[in-house]
Amino acid sequence: MKNTTLSIIIATAISTASLNVSAENTWKDNAKDAWIDGKAESTLLFNGNLNSFDINTDVKNGTVILTGKVKNSVDKALAEELVASLEGVTKVNNMLSVIDDDNNSQGKDVEIMKNLKDSKVETVVKTRLLFESQISGLDIEVEVENGVVTLEGNVASESERDLAVAIAMNTNDVTNVVNKIVVKDLVASN
Repeated sequence: MKNTTLSIIIATAISTASLNVSAENTWKDNAKDAWIDGKAESTLLFNGNLNSFDINTDVKNGTVILTGKVKNSVDKALAEELVASLEGVTKVNNMLSVIDDDNNSQGKDVEIMKNLKDSKVETVVKTRLLFESQISGLDIEVEVENGVVTLEGNVASESERDLAVAIAMNTNDVTNVVNKIVVKDLVASN
């Protein structure tokens, strides 16, 4: 009888502890999802290109679900890209409805998306060059067209030039790098 009572007490204690741990983890997960949801809504609100009042966000286990309506497919892609870039977001389920996307505007949207991608690539390459301490990033111009990065300017060594090209080539969405960088020492000696 003593063993049975003791077993029941131990089983009850273990069950209670497990429930408390489970409840605590659920609370933390819910708080994290609420935090992500707040960041997602704020990000959409602060973007001047979107009407955030027509976009709803819900978060479950780090997955953001976008519902509502947007004007065109560019706005739909922009909303997804903005939310996907937030810390803690593991996935975006973009269920936004496009209300004004006729066949004529789709061609324009594709062109706008290409320009946005090129602009993003240019910004990323410039930033990476500026933050690389081994490169004089201010001396290198960056232009991007259809994923092709053109680097132009002057650097102090061949190694610096090679590093700049490697940084550009290792950037997402870059298809090719045109190297027009001149090494100052080689120019001076000619």
